[in-house]
Amino acid sequence: MRTLDKRLTAKLATVLVKRAPTLTLAFDARCKSRIAVTLDNGEEVALVMPRGTVLADGDMLVADDGGFVRVIAAAEDVFVVRAVNPLTLMRAAYHLGNRHTPVEVHADHLKLEADAVLEDMLKRLGATVTRESQPFQPETGAYGGGHKHGHDETFSEDYALAQKVYHEHHGHDHSQCGHDHSHDHAHDHHHHHGHAHD
Repeated sequence: MRTLDKRLTAKLATVLVKRAPTLTLAFDARCKSRIAVTLDNGEEVALVMPRGTVLADGDMLVADDGGFVRVIAAAEDVFVVRAVNPLTLMRAAYHLGNRHTPVEVHADHLKLEADAVLEDMLKRLGATVTRESQPFQPETGAYGGGHKHGHDETFSEDYALAQKVYHEHHGHDHSQCGHDHSHDHAHDHHHHHGHAHD
């Protein structure tokens, strides 16, 4: 069994990209660092990526024998969220972010995994929600979330620092990709435990 263990950062010749076998994966599988997968041609391979990697549509992977494989984002059950004005769409994005929901952001719409509770919330905010079958590529976080580009030497330091700051404030681990945090944050960061302010 071949192992896919590198993501190519250099640009490949179009002919090599077209000739490469493809691997079609849903978002959830594109987050996993160690997983057995089947290429679209039927070949079974092991996918072993650095922890925190999120594969995107069009990524080229290198196998341990030097062969290339092209990643395709599979169509999956998603909600496409639109609004009559930018403010409503921004409010929808804010409330989804508050629930740690993975969201794909576009200029005129949002995309998220289908979920009845979120659908109800979005409609209450005044957004239009349609269920569609489309590839899903959510934002991977303000610090890069694993989609490291070859020229970005400071990525790992930035990401480690962001994680450290985050854990100091929150005290719990949100590093898993595709996690489901539907809880609302009821804790209040602003109480002052009875300190008098002159």
